[in-house]
Amino acid sequence: MHVQVRLLHCDGGRRVVLVSARDGERFLGSALGEAGDAEEAEDRARARLLARLQNPGPAAAAPERAPSVPERASASLTPAPEKERPAPPPTRTVAASEPGLPVPPQAPPPAAPPPAPPSAAAASAPPEPAPLPATPAPPAPPSPVEDPQDWSAELTHLDLQLRRLGWDREREAAYLQRCFGHPSRDRITVYADLIAYLQAIETLEPGCDPATAAVPLRRADLLEQCNLLLQQLGWDGSMGRSFLEKHLGVSSRQQLKDADLLRFNMLLEEETLLAADGGPAAPGLEG
Repeated sequence: MHVQVRLLHCDGGRRVVLVSARDGERFLGSALGEAGDAEEAEDRARARLLARLQNPGPAAAAPERAPSVPERASASLTPAPEKERPAPPPTRTVAASEPGLPVPPQAPPPAAPPPAPPSAAAASAPPEPAPLPATPAPPAPPSPVEDPQDWSAELTHLDLQLRRLGWDREREAAYLQRCFGHPSRDRITVYADLIAYLQAIETLEPGCDPATAAVPLRRADLLEQCNLLLQQLGWDGSMGRSFLEKHLGVSSRQQLKDADLLRFNMLLEEETLLAADGGPAAPGLEG
């Protein structure tokens, strides 16, 4: 069994560590630990992971990949429009030139009856109110902002921050290896990863060791961890959304910042521990 330890968050006296276990290519499980220092947080995460592996519940036997939580509540609550009935086929008119088919004579249309004079009650009735104008449709949501093509300003600011820390290229390469699994800044191809890397560098103290400095929060990792926790709990999208609204006041994970998404994962981690101990399900969940 291979165990991987990652320091996810470092903020003042708060450290969050993720411990995951694999048996070859098979994912066994993961757990989060929080404490004042990294070693204690790692010990807590290891203890949680060991307890989960020794007492696997029915929810822990789920496949490795988890279905993503539906991100738009409004889309799942809007009923699908009814299908329109197909129009009846038009009546076939027989032309006079078709052989073998007699053409019946057409009777003249009946004359329209003369309009009846208005009665006294109708004349005295007040006029009907004009129909209310139709409610305008809500504006379409704005399209997501595309990543900028020019990253020169961010890269220049990153060089200034590295100079403040006193890091050379070798120290930065060691830190990049811990953060992204490669030692080169040029291999960062996602703008969100560059911003996360820059924000993490800005929080570090000058002269810190790149081997122990806190690594940035990567949203992709947080979302994957969230999906695994939801799968271990056996919750569907509706239950996860209700839990999110109850504790963080939003209906979609896309509305959360990375730090809030980490907090949401910690809350889900606590629910997995309660479920492993046979505790009650979280209140306010549907289903």
